[in-house]
Amino acid sequence: MLEVIYDMPKIGYGFSFLTVGYLIYYLREAVKPPELICAEGPFRTFIEKNVTIIRSKFWPTFWCFEARAQTVLASVLRTILSPRVQYRRELFTLRDGGEVALDWADQNCSPTSPIVIILPGLTGSSQADYIKGLITGAKAIGIRCIIFNNRGLGGVPLKTPRLYCAANVDDFTEVVDHLKKTHPNIPIGATGVSMGGMILGNYLAENGAAATKKLKAAFIISAPWNIREAVKSFEKPFFNLLLNRHLAQNLCRNIRRISSNDVSFSDINMEAVLKSKTIKEFDSNFTAKHFGYKDVDDYYDNASLHKKLHLIEVPVLCLNAADDPMQPLAGECSL
Repeated sequence: MLEVIYDMPKIGYGFSFLTVGYLIYYLREAVKPPELICAEGPFRTFIEKNVTIIRSKFWPTFWCFEARAQTVLASVLRTILSPRVQYRRELFTLRDGGEVALDWADQNCSPTSPIVIILPGLTGSSQADYIKGLITGAKAIGIRCIIFNNRGLGGVPLKTPRLYCAANVDDFTEVVDHLKKTHPNIPIGATGVSMGGMILGNYLAENGAAATKKLKAAFIISAPWNIREAVKSFEKPFFNLLLNRHLAQNLCRNIRRISSNDVSFSDINMEAVLKSKTIKEFDSNFTAKHFGYKDVDDYYDNASLHKKLHLIEVPVLCLNAADDPMQPLAGECSL
């Protein structure tokens, strides 16, 4: 007869040792207060007085605080728990004949309430779960939201052979001017997420003091500041590269859908575009050529914000995670 004897005390000690080690790592590496990078002055004083969260330590989810794991888990949870948002769609025709969807989330809001324009990320639209989360927070304090869906997104067919990129602010400029004209006495702000934050930042930098006459304030979330370095980080194996390839697939899927609607890009090798495996390959094969840049690095240099911040005069609050795989605080991607 075979007898199996488990040494329970040793198993228990091993588990306890791992738990204590994990706890020490969590407390030393994950639990930290936000780092406020802002010159002394009225804006910093305002932030310190009104954004109370900066005075507290950030406690990430104990059982899931690694950046890429959070990205995947948050996407799953948002899909399940995403709030329902009812939109009122306004189709806006641009000067060149292109068309974009402006989706209003203003039910039960006062006609005199402030307006915030929200710019989604790379392939996002008003149906993205993270956008709905922003809307829920904004409406809770009486702010009307309008989501600016880039050309070819949000279910609106592409009317002209032109898309969007992080460096080009023409479409957003027309939308801001339209809202300022139709709501002349209403305070207007803007929030941009990821690539939407880059478009917003470039708009603010290009317009300088003139932008203060149109936007009261801005909020930029998770924007890559130095795109060349950010792309290097995003191409590191394994999980970073996996997320990178996922976004590249979404970009190729959009191009394939648009091309099937009788809109062609005659100056682009579409076969090479649709074989792009990473964001940089897509930008090299499509974006840089589509917008007339010398090469992809020329496009990234023009789109990056880290050397333009001194040109912005509208009050801007920027939020980045220190462990963002696209633009981490530590190492070569820091500002």
